[in-house]
Amino acid sequence: MQFLRKPISRNPVLRAVQQGIKLLEWHQNQKRNPSFLSSFMISVRTVSTGPVTALKQGPERKRKGIRLLRGNNGIYRNPKDLVSWNSKITQYAKSKRIEDAREVFDKMPERDVVSWTAMIAGYAQDGHLDDACQLFNEMPERDVVAWNAMVAGYAQNGRIEDARELFDDMPQRNVASWNAMVAGYVQNGRIEDARQLFDIMPERNVISWTVMVAGYVQERRMEDSQKLFDVMPARNAVSWTAMVNGYASDGRVEHARKLFDRMPRRDVVSWNAMIAAYAQKGDMEEAHRLFDKMPERNLVSWNSMISGYSHSGRLEDARQVFDRMPERNMVSWTSMIAGYAQDGNGEDALNVFNKMQHAGMKPDQMTFASVVNACACIAALQQGRQVHQYVIKIGFESDIYVGNTLITMYAKCGRLDDARHTFDKMHKQDAVSWNSMITGYAQHGHGKEAIRLFERMHQVGMKADHITFVSVLSACSHAGLVLEGYHYFDLMSRDFHITPRAEHYACMVDLLGRSGLLDKAKDLIDRMPIEPTAAVWGSLLSACRTHMNLELGKYAAEHLFELVPEMAAPYVLLANMYGVARRWEDVAKIRTLMKDRGVKKKPGISWIMTKNKVHIFVAEDRSHPQTEEIYVMLFALSRKMEEAGYVPVTNFVHHDMDEETKEQCLSYHSEKLAICFGLIATPVGTPIHVMKNLRVCGDCHSAIKFISKIVGRELIVRDANRFHHFNSGLCSCGDYW
Repeated sequence: MQFLRKPISRNPVLRAVQQGIKLLEWHQNQKRNPSFLSSFMISVRTVSTGPVTALKQGPERKRKGIRLLRGNNGIYRNPKDLVSWNSKITQYAKSKRIEDAREVFDKMPERDVVSWTAMIAGYAQDGHLDDACQLFNEMPERDVVAWNAMVAGYAQNGRIEDARELFDDMPQRNVASWNAMVAGYVQNGRIEDARQLFDIMPERNVISWTVMVAGYVQERRMEDSQKLFDVMPARNAVSWTAMVNGYASDGRVEHARKLFDRMPRRDVVSWNAMIAAYAQKGDMEEAHRLFDKMPERNLVSWNSMISGYSHSGRLEDARQVFDRMPERNMVSWTSMIAGYAQDGNGEDALNVFNKMQHAGMKPDQMTFASVVNACACIAALQQGRQVHQYVIKIGFESDIYVGNTLITMYAKCGRLDDARHTFDKMHKQDAVSWNSMITGYAQHGHGKEAIRLFERMHQVGMKADHITFVSVLSACSHAGLVLEGYHYFDLMSRDFHITPRAEHYACMVDLLGRSGLLDKAKDLIDRMPIEPTAAVWGSLLSACRTHMNLELGKYAAEHLFELVPEMAAPYVLLANMYGVARRWEDVAKIRTLMKDRGVKKKPGISWIMTKNKVHIFVAEDRSHPQTEEIYVMLFALSRKMEEAGYVPVTNFVHHDMDEETKEQCLSYHSEKLAICFGLIATPVGTPIHVMKNLRVCGDCHSAIKFISKIVGRELIVRDANRFHHFNSGLCSCGDYW
């Protein structure tokens, strides 16, 4: 057999409970969600190989009362000493301190079968199969437990054929041997081989049945799993919980609940499985009811509630649960940080991260990724740089997931050079890395750079996916590259065999619409082989607003009123078009329709971050502590802009009022107030970064170009669609947005 020094990727080792055969709750501070089955397989291996401190010494070594062992020098010694040595080996092995375990093993004055088996199991579980095999071959006396340890070790590390060869060579087998082999097949995705072995087992116990039930669950073969579960001669909490998890993962929460209610005994794992099922479904009320009824809670229980509330957008409820926790682990902190970041509340996410550090918790890769995302959502560049330095210090710079979030963070903070530097320095890149960098170029309007990177991606053999083409087509749209957009849209299906999805059609409609080719955009929608989505019609409506095609815009808006009647944007855009056309009665009708349907317009908000604090502004805002200074700056700039030739674009005010009043309304838009504050609060000559939740209006776009020339500073505005880099009176979008 060929040996592997390093094991293939496997799930974390979990603590066995209830006599070593109950389901082990998976530890949640990890990069991926381990399956229920993987957790159970570890408990099977625990039963198969030990625990080693409880192995039988052998009948020849038993004595009535105190047991004595004869050492190599003929002197009898107290067996408690040997038990102590064996315990040290086991403890070191479980703590992944395999070299320390070997040092203890080598120093032992004498060894028994437990010592050898403990060391072999430690090597096997740590992936050092060659060392495990060498010790196994050197063993002066082997028992079935040692054989089981080797079988489980090979299976655990993906070497299932070697495991089966060893299994077939065993001089004798017990039920644990069979269970280890069946579990190995299941864990390696060979469910049919597992079933064949299960069917010929001379003896089965509850673990044997549960392994097969859990195996079918893992393969999402719930009917087969249910059939086996129904004929089980005896069931334990593991088998019940496996079925509950299976139905919950399959989206059949009602089935899961029926089984949960039938369970003769429930432990904390069972309760957690049911709570997680409701949380995943988004039914946090029922999850909360179960949580309140739990006779016992652990960290997983609390963390499930935090995660569930966060995914449902109920951050206040998540924070209340977090604050009530009797203790927290890395998962608790990371879930709270990620929840805030996903909700766009980067400031609170960073505050939680700071508290986590003060609590003495060491961040892991998932924590760093969540914190970096928090920095990205509020464009907290300085904090993002600090986190990047921390990542390097801790040694996570080579982690692909962290690297990908850093690329996105720098791109969203307007630092494409830093994003590209991070991309180029990555030890390994995956499709997400390439997609993130291409998307960054697209958002900044660097269409040709995005295309060049895509071509390089293809050259190095990285497979493009549907997300890649969304990014490429978006880049073509933002840069006005119509011919290139057609080329890559055709290339996607012709050469890459990717069927265009609705999002790809939305990009093409946006590309054609921005370029004024509204008839071609409409024709493309009419020829779509799939039903147009809200994103497709929204792209057409936005283009009609840009080019003032009221008839086609009304047609697109009517489709949106049917698809997303609760979304305010279509109503607002159509009302704006009517306003430009001075059709005030139609504007009033749209506003009445919104009121009748309970649709509320989303207020425009701009924000800027200085000195680790986010400053938020709305139109005509006077709530900021430095309001007086902000408006003094605004009035001064207005005079200079007028002298430089700036003329307000009043057709962006869609109310029936005189021109002077319209100009005043335009003067106090949120992005202008945020820029004025930035000019006051940041060092002279440094770039100013402003974010806005909506598309920047045409008047503000014109005004900011004048401001950038007057103050001699780069003004970076990130709106809902893209980035605008204003410098010396020009914008990077080339007035194409």
